[in-house]
Parts: sequence; structure tokens; C-alpha cells
Amino acid sequence: MKKYFVLLMMLGLVPNFIFSQDKRPNIVFLLADDLGYGELGCYGQEVIKTPNLDALAKKGIRFTNFYSGSPVCSPSRAVLMTGVNSSRNAIRGNNGYYIEDDNFERVSLSKEDKTLGEVLKKAGYQTAFIGKWHLGVPEDLSTWAYGRGFDYAIQEQWGISNKGEKFDEQIHWINGRQDSIYYNEKEWDSKDEFRSELAFKYLDTVDKDKPFFLFMSYRAPHAHEFYINNKELYADKGWPAEERRHAAKITLLDKQIGRMLTKLEEMGELENTLIVFTSDNGPTGEHHDYKFFNSNGDLKGYKRDVYEGGVRVPTIMYWPGKTAKGIDNDFIGGGIDFMATFSDVAKIKTPKTNEGISLVPVLKGKKPVDREYLNWEFQRNGRSPKNFRQAVRIGQLKAVRYGVNKPVEIYNLEEDISETKNIAEQYPELVKKVIKIFENEREDSPHYPYGGYPQENN
Repeated sequence: MKKYFVLLMMLGLVPNFIFSQDKRPNIVFLLADDLGYGELGCYGQEVIKTPNLDALAKKGIRFTNFYSGSPVCSPSRAVLMTGVNSSRNAIRGNNGYYIEDDNFERVSLSKEDKTLGEVLKKAGYQTAFIGKWHLGVPEDLSTWAYGRGFDYAIQEQWGISNKGEKFDEQIHWINGRQDSIYYNEKEWDSKDEFRSELAFKYLDTVDKDKPFFLFMSYRAPHAHEFYINNKELYADKGWPAEERRHAAKITLLDKQIGRMLTKLEEMGELENTLIVFTSDNGPTGEHHDYKFFNSNGDLKGYKRDVYEGGVRVPTIMYWPGKTAKGIDNDFIGGGIDFMATFSDVAKIKTPKTNEGISLVPVLKGKKPVDREYLNWEFQRNGRSPKNFRQAVRIGQLKAVRYGVNKPVEIYNLEEDISETKNIAEQYPELVKKVIKIFENEREDSPHYPYGGYPQENN
């Protein structure tokens, strides 16, 4: 047996994680919910305080051209979780169309597409997910986080299943439905404080001889956290109640990021951990005026738009000893790249379905693989033709189309980051190329028909 094992080692067929002392980096992924490009101090926010994230940006890399996989929650998370583009992903909107019922319902991730949890778990990582999943259907536990590669998973559910069961979104389900814990909003500053405590308890149980992957899916600043227990933050500003609450949620989220970094340091794990912070899409405009705090910065649009304000997101990465300090990087990357990046960090191959590229060279100050373009296909709920939205970025040029029968718009982001001057007439050949990308670089989906949902029957 020993001779056989030695032979396998000589042939390079024994993976590193077989050995008891696995020194590959931990990965901690921190995802905000609807945080805009202009809502952090390090991205130009002047009123809302975010000292911990600002300090993290000074230690690592602040990305200035980083994009979510989609301009709304579920499809964006589907892209970052699988590395499959929004024009091919099983999920392309918060709800999909079911022709047999002529109705709109949730769609789950494809079983064929591997998740970050599944890939890293197979590589020997301890995997955990805490927070908002939004990638499955309520009645099928195999589509929940625990069924998609996470050893330990705590997630919320909401809505009504197709079996008529109504879910209380304050209940956080543990490992499918093995157990649950209730979020009492009167006992915590915010839901993110509650979820952080759950994460810390998990981290106290990890085997320090093996790397871990922790996915923190935070709540802030999503508009549907209508109540937060902290009433002191910004109470002296005289702002409308909903704006005070919005700002407080962001500052309280920042506090939890600081607590997470402190926890990792106390564990002796921070120096061997890749920290990634990003948002699932642009700023929300629900129960909050996104212009009040200039939540999208100089960008056009907000959540559900494929203009820059809907998809360009604040992103910070810090890898002690690997990333240079306080660097701004303008590489055009996105949520689609996390699968390739984390696979690279874990020293494993990416799944065949992956369409992203590894950001590890960027983190190490090297030139990454060239990207020809980054594209989006999104279907907003509702039957208006304008709800079918497409965009593609090619270098400094950005193309946008709201409805397949509408003209393609072209913007030069280097000169016009706010997308105010449509210069499509200057680029007739590019318009043709863009249309080919829109029409051909995709796969048909029964739940998200090309061009939008069918119109109402007369």
C-alpha cells in the first residue's frame, strides 16, 4: 500500500488536501444586499460612515470596474455562485414564467451547474453559508444551500410554497430543515448582527487543520428590513425615517465586517484568508430615495437597470501577503469570476460550465487573462417588452438595449461614466456585433423567453 501511495505521489496524482496540514487559504465571502456603488466612504460617500470597509480598502484592492452578475438579487447570486453567465444561467430574474400555469414563480439553480460550495467542498474545504440564499424553491430542500454543497447552512425562506406552506422570513433554517432559529428583531441592532453571531459560533467549530469557505450573505441595506432596533445612529440628522434607517443599516453592516475581521484575527486565521466584499447589485430605490445619499455615485440607474448604476458594484479584496496595500484597480471583472478565482486559490480545476476568469493574477499585481467582453441578460418581473434587458461592455464602450425591438445604445464610459450621450450612430459595426452577442451568446430558457414574457391574453 505504501509503495502504491508513493508511486501516486511521484506521478502527482495525490491532491494537496489529502495531507492533514492543509495550508491552502481560507476564503471568506462577504455579500451585501443592494449596496450601491456610492454608498461606502472609500467609493465617495460623504455622509454614511463605513470606517471598517474603508480601512479594508486601504489594506487591499479597491476595484473600480467590478460588476454584479445581474441587476437584481436572485440572478446575480446565481451567476456568482456558479460562474455561469446571466444569458445562460438557469436563473435570469427573481421569478420565471411557467407556461403550464401562465404564472410567475421562483426558479432554482440547474443541477448540472456546480456551486462554489460543491466545488470547494469536493476540494476538501469546510463550507458554510449564512443568510439569504434566494437560489431555490421553498418546497424542494435539495435546492436549498445545504443541498448545494454547504456542510453547514443557515438560511431564511419567505413566501408560499406550491404546496401552500407559508414561510416566516424571520425563521432561519439550519441544514435544510433539521433545525431552526428565530430572529427576534428586538434583541439585536440588526439582522446582520444576528447573522454574525451565528457565523462566529460556526467558526468556533472549524477544524483548523483544514481550510474553510464561509459565505456571509448579509441583509443590509435591502429595503425590506423595515425595522432595525438601533435607534441612535444618525438620529440627530433630521433625515426622513426611512433614510435614517437606510444609512444606519449600512453603518451597522460595516460594524459587522469589522467584527468578522477581528474574529478571524483572534482565531489566528486572518493572515491565511482571502477576504472578498461585494454587493449583489446596485442600490435599491424601494422605501428609500437612492438620490438622497447619492447611492449610485455618478452612475445612471439603480437596482434592476442594466445601466451602470444597476450592475457596477463596490468590491474590495484583501489577501494578506498577496495583495498590495491601498491599490485601485480598473480591471473589468465581475461576479462571474468568483468561481474561477476561488478554484485557483484552492488549486483545483474550474467546472466545465464556468465562464469567468481567475482574478488571482490581479490580486498579485500581475496582468490577468484578457477579457473580450462582459454581458448581461435580465428579465424584470412583468410583461412589458422593456422588461427584457441586455447589455455588454467591450473595453471602455458599453451597449444597452431595453427590449429586442428597441435600438442599441452605445456609451463611452471613459468619457461619459453617467451614460448620458448615446453615440451608437458613430459605431454602426459595433452595433451589429453587439446584436450578434445579444442574440447568439445565450441559451434559450423556458422560464425566461427571449424578448420577454408573453403578453396578457385578451
